[in-house]
Amino acid sequence: MLARYDGHMAGWHLEHTYAELPQLFYSHEAPTPVREPRLAAFNRPLATMLGLEPEALEGLEGAAIFAGNAVPEGGRPIAQAYAGHQFGHFTALGDGRAILLGEQITPSGDRVDIQLKGAGQTRFSRRGDGRAALGPMLREHIISEAMHALGIPTTRSLAVVKTGESVYRETVLDGAVLTRVAASHIRVGTMQWAAAHDDQEAVRALADYTRARHYPELADSPERHIALFDAILGRQAYLIARWQLVGFIHGVMNTDNMALSGETIDYGPCAFMDRYDPATVFSSIDHGGRYAYGNQPSVAQWNLARLAEAMLPLFDRDVDRSVERATAALDRFPDLFEQHWLDGMRGKLGLFTQEEGDKALVDDLLAWMQRRSADFTNTFRSLTSGRLVGDSTNADPELEAWHHRLAARRGRQPQSPAEAEDLMRRHNPAFIPRNHNVEEALQAATNADDDSVMERLLDVLATPYDHGRDLPMFSTSSSGEQPYRTFCGT
Repeated sequence: MLARYDGHMAGWHLEHTYAELPQLFYSHEAPTPVREPRLAAFNRPLATMLGLEPEALEGLEGAAIFAGNAVPEGGRPIAQAYAGHQFGHFTALGDGRAILLGEQITPSGDRVDIQLKGAGQTRFSRRGDGRAALGPMLREHIISEAMHALGIPTTRSLAVVKTGESVYRETVLDGAVLTRVAASHIRVGTMQWAAAHDDQEAVRALADYTRARHYPELADSPERHIALFDAILGRQAYLIARWQLVGFIHGVMNTDNMALSGETIDYGPCAFMDRYDPATVFSSIDHGGRYAYGNQPSVAQWNLARLAEAMLPLFDRDVDRSVERATAALDRFPDLFEQHWLDGMRGKLGLFTQEEGDKALVDDLLAWMQRRSADFTNTFRSLTSGRLVGDSTNADPELEAWHHRLAARRGRQPQSPAEAEDLMRRHNPAFIPRNHNVEEALQAATNADDDSVMERLLDVLATPYDHGRDLPMFSTSSSGEQPYRTFCGT
């Protein structure tokens, strides 16, 4: 039997509105206790923001809760049900190794999910062990916190606990449990799950719940279901644009990994691009490049089409009109995405105003970067500091000609050069989670039980737009001839 701790001592204020949905959407499940829980990472600032008491959770009590050996007072663990298109193929899924403890009500009144990832088997485990390995959980901890610091909507990591047990993948690995904080875990695949059961009332209940929880501004919308779909589509267009603007590659954009809240979710085989190439793929299982950097916008639109299919009965009683309305909404995605992306690119180039030739200016720079195998982040960082052009010993006539066009373009806006530079500093990160830095941190933590390398990396990534720091170790591209590969860890 799981122990329970007094939730008020640690600041837990858990509610369970998701469990008020039809039983189709979840199963009551308890975490499976582990042998020897020990904190490997704890996010004190996030704990404080959630209204939790760090001092009460950094010791044995916290380790027990974050490992699943104990449930905080008020916790009612469930596993959520959902489906998903995985690399284009529809599959029934569900939380095969995750347990939702409840929804924490923060001091600011926000409602966020508290989920344990790697907490043991559930009815959805599909012959899996329900466990997670330390390396992938620390990767999610690092990357999700880096994304948060970059200002990109994301789930976050509250803690990672070593279990004192082994998990068996290609090799024997140390086990771990991640505590993930999310606006919610409602996915495109959650809606697909209800539609696959041909349960229109469940689809409607989930749509109403999603709208109330994430889009309350639509409460009085006369056509609330198509309005909800439009709003979800808008948030996804914004999110994917933000990914593209920092060179982030999710790696596994299945429909079960697209959150209806508009947050980035599931940091499996993800990474940040060094040399600019739209065909860049890091995932070891993405053999065809389906989720390559350049494909992410079109994949997002494809995923939203699957959401529209699941919601079709809600849009209109007439099937043809329903399809027509969904298609019209989906057709807006490319323009919405480009608007967000181009607005972001203008910021990266120091442009406050809009001109018709801005996209060509951006496209020509990216084409030059691809031909030169230029580092994505450092090219924009050098542009920000004025170092991209000006070294006469390495003059590039093509780049200089482009830079003259940029200077002329900036000259047609009222803002000063100093204001343009400030805008660029706010849009061009100086530091991202470089692949070799992430690997070094993971190797030290998993092989040598040394968390100091990860802590140093997290400290750098916490202020990615601080251009005043000169830290070559954290700003140089990965070296080596072998292409970088990442793995799901499931």
